[in-house]
Amino acid sequence: MAEALLKTDLGCLPLIARGKVRDLYALGPDADSDLLFVATDRISAFDHVLASGIPGKGKILTQISAFWFDFLKDTVANHLLPSVPAATQMLLAPYAAQLAGRSMIVRRARMFPVECVVRGYLSGSGWKDYRATGAVCAIALPPGLRESEKLPQPIFTPAAKIDTGGHDENISYAQMEATIGVETAAELRRLTLAIYEKASGYAATKGLILADTKFEFGWIEEADGSGRIVLADEVLTPDSSRFWPAAGYAPGGSQPSFDKQYVRDYLESIGWNKQAPAPGLPDAVVSRTRQKYMEAFHRLTGRERLDGESLDSMDASDLCKVVE
Repeated sequence: MAEALLKTDLGCLPLIARGKVRDLYALGPDADSDLLFVATDRISAFDHVLASGIPGKGKILTQISAFWFDFLKDTVANHLLPSVPAATQMLLAPYAAQLAGRSMIVRRARMFPVECVVRGYLSGSGWKDYRATGAVCAIALPPGLRESEKLPQPIFTPAAKIDTGGHDENISYAQMEATIGVETAAELRRLTLAIYEKASGYAATKGLILADTKFEFGWIEEADGSGRIVLADEVLTPDSSRFWPAAGYAPGGSQPSFDKQYVRDYLESIGWNKQAPAPGLPDAVVSRTRQKYMEAFHRLTGRERLDGESLDSMDASDLCKVVE
């Protein structure tokens, strides 16, 4: 198995931030310059980045996101550049081995400080909340629902984005309105539910249930003074979404999934106290996790091979193939 890329190094290119998975670079000195997103192979669980990575995970996430950005372009605008300038390709060419298949060049957006979460099924923290209160994020639900059961209708449950690396905090819709405004909150809710409806319908044709997911949106200013809301960051990947195989779906317990629940289950089994330093993963868990991510990629995109798997014949134009 290839070695996992845990950290990028792009010379003097300005590094803006390292997230749990992505390294973010500025492509110019101006405050509104374009950005380079590079998805590494890091994997996090329980709000900690683990000592082991999953080889190729960043490529899988990037190319699933690229698929969905294109699929959803008639529903919502996104932050991807429609084409990559030649000067940018030349700038990044020396870093081809790090960037191939795992990079996106995007317009800079002013991100809204909320995670837009939509739940179509009762699982995860929603299930825990429901058992304790009969509601999910203060939204009352019918009594007697089982774990993993389909909800009467999808529900929108926003969360406040925490920039310190901690777990995002659930907030009420009223709090969201107070944070970003009534009209903007209503539009983000509308877009979130519309995306979920379209994406879950598509996933069903591939034998997958989209149980829940989360989106990030931003605002892009245009040169003429106008602006628009865009879908940003990643979208509908196993890192941000619960995908279950439809075959064998049986409410009343947890479901097999293509997300990192497998890693969480392993960490629970070894009794990790969920404090730093985070442990590494044995080879068998790394391999099985990669298989799960790859199966999600195959099912959703219909493709067998990732872009950027072989560097033998790659040139500068391949660097950002996923956005062209």
